[in-house]
Amino acid sequence: MHSFKSVPVLVTGAGRGIGKRLAIGFAGYGARVGLLARSKPELDLCHLEIEHGGGTAVRLRADVADYEQVAAAVERMQVHCGAPLQVLVCAAGIQGSIGPFAESNPKNWNEIVQTNLVGVMNTCRVVLPGMIQRRQGKIIVLIRGTGSQARPNFAVYAASKSAVVSLVESVAEEVRDHNVQINCMIPGTSYTHMTDQVLAAGERAGWREIEEAQQVRLTGGVPAGKQGELALFLASEESNHISGRLIHVQDDWKRLRDGSLKPEHFMLRRVHKH
Repeated sequence: MHSFKSVPVLVTGAGRGIGKRLAIGFAGYGARVGLLARSKPELDLCHLEIEHGGGTAVRLRADVADYEQVAAAVERMQVHCGAPLQVLVCAAGIQGSIGPFAESNPKNWNEIVQTNLVGVMNTCRVVLPGMIQRRQGKIIVLIRGTGSQARPNFAVYAASKSAVVSLVESVAEEVRDHNVQINCMIPGTSYTHMTDQVLAAGERAGWREIEEAQQVRLTGGVPAGKQGELALFLASEESNHISGRLIHVQDDWKRLRDGSLKPEHFMLRRVHKH
C-alpha cells in the first residue's frame, strides 16, 4: 500500500460514524489528519483515540455548510501541517427527518441539502484551486446507496446524495487534465448513529430499512478495515487513472489497480447485471 507518512488528509464529518473510522484509519498509516466537524466533544474524543494510537491529528471545528468556516479550517490545517492539503475525504452528512415525502416539512429540506450537497461543494471549492495549481490532489466523497435505486421515506436525503454523485462526475471532467482525481465511495452499511435514527423512526422508515438496520446492529455491518482499504486506494497514486467514478466497497475494485477501466464502469447510471 502507498505510504501516507506525514501526508495531510482532511476528513469532514470526522467526529463520528464512517468519517471517524476513516480518519483513524488514515492516522494509523501515518497521515496528518485534519478532523473537521461541528461537535467539540466528538472531535475531542476522535483526536484522543488517534493520539493514543500514536497518530497525529488536528481538531477543526466548523460547519461544512458555511464556506467561510471551511476555508478558515483548511487554512488552519495547512499552517499546522506546514504543507498543502493532499487528500480530502467528504464524510459529513445528515439523514434528516424520516418518513413519506408528502408528509415532510419543507423547512427541514434546506438543512439536508446544505449539509449533504452544499457542504461537499464548499469543501471541494476551497481545496481544488490549490490541488490544480500543484497538479496533485485526491478527493473522496462518501455516498449511501448507488444513487440508481429508490429510497422511499428518505427522498430528500437520497436526492441530495444523487446530486453529489452528478457533481463529482462533472468536476472530475473539469480537473482531469490537472492530475486531480475525485471519486464517490459507497462504504456499505455500518452501525452508526444513522442506524439508530432508522430504528427509532419505526414504521416511518419502512420495513426494508428497519430489517437492514436491525441486521447491521447485530453484525456491525461492513468492517472498518474493508472500508479503509478502499479509501486508502482511492487516496493513493495507485488510483491516478480513476476519476469521476462511484465505487462500492463490495465491488471487485482491486482489479482496477492494473486492469483497464471502461467508460461505462462504476458510473452513477450503472447497469446491474445478475
